[in-house]
Amino acid sequence: MPAIRTLHPDDWPIYRDLRLRALADSPQAFGSTFAEESQRTDDIWAARLAAPALGSHLQGWPFAVEVDGTPAGLAWVKMEGAHASIYQVWVAPEARGRGVGAALLDAAITWARARKAAEVRLDVTAGDGAAARLYRRMGFVDVGAPVPMPGRTTFEQAMVLTLGA
Repeated sequence: MPAIRTLHPDDWPIYRDLRLRALADSPQAFGSTFAEESQRTDDIWAARLAAPALGSHLQGWPFAVEVDGTPAGLAWVKMEGAHASIYQVWVAPEARGRGVGAALLDAAITWARARKAAEVRLDVTAGDGAAARLYRRMGFVDVGAPVPMPGRTTFEQAMVLTLGA
């Protein structure tokens, strides 16, 4: 059974390792690259998680999932006005197909709902069958047509989940 937990400032090595694994495993799925982020110093990785600890957790929060005690996935949810956005969703290949992605999304959606978000938004790489199918199973629907990802040859599809009042 996957265990979801929030990441705190002292967890920056876990966040760094998950993020770099995600970028190496699925480079087409993210706006940044492994080459860019692997150059970050430990201080920069720590600072990325320090903001939630300083109170901005009301606006955003990173979640990690562990399977059998091993970090196996990541999702970051942020409030942006009246809606929430989900970023950096990734599940390790060895944990896929086991409900890990759904558990991460459920945690992010629950977090957004608790903050009275009207909807949750995300982008998925167009043609990314497994991720798009997961999002649709969770209730997300496509918004508009796919658009080019900046600096890439791939396209991304915006999706939205409307939250009940």
